[in-house]
Amino acid sequence: MSAVFNKKAAKAQEKNKMLRDSFWPDVDEGLLWDRKLVKGFTSIPRTMPVLMNIINTLTKNKPAGLAYFVLWCRAFDHSMLAIDNPMTLASEAGFTGERALSTWKDRMASLKRLGFIDSKTGPAGPYHYVLLFNPHKIIWNLRDQIQEGLFQQLQVRAIDIGAKDMEPAVSKDAANDENQGSEAK
Repeated sequence: MSAVFNKKAAKAQEKNKMLRDSFWPDVDEGLLWDRKLVKGFTSIPRTMPVLMNIINTLTKNKPAGLAYFVLWCRAFDHSMLAIDNPMTLASEAGFTGERALSTWKDRMASLKRLGFIDSKTGPAGPYHYVLLFNPHKIIWNLRDQIQEGLFQQLQVRAIDIGAKDMEPAVSKDAANDENQGSEAK
């Protein structure tokens, strides 16, 4: 199945390159971001804009979507990051002034309460070590709290990009129970 997806992705990239060359034939390649040539990129879900909107609606008058995005921009593989200077992340999320750090901590608490992250205390405080969970699984588990239109928008985008993880999270215990049940047959 991944060979089919890779073929589709290659075809889409080729189409985009042809369109770009058609619309901007004289563009200086040095002005464009090429993830294969420069450092400083990360992988994020292509559904991130919709995810951020959903997070903002779930956190009402204390939007945490941008704080979540900042975490993703700093995470490497293994979905974990260490935050040595939370004030830097607070600033990147747009929180300024005397309350910047407390606002950041409030948004982190919201993300943890909703299940998007977990955290462990370290030298920089309660959010020194942060684990990012698969947002599609978390969103699915929060489905009854999300406006139907927004949830459908996420589903449509996930289908568009071929995301196969838009389903409820299965706990290890439930997975083990299923495996044991199938072994018994």
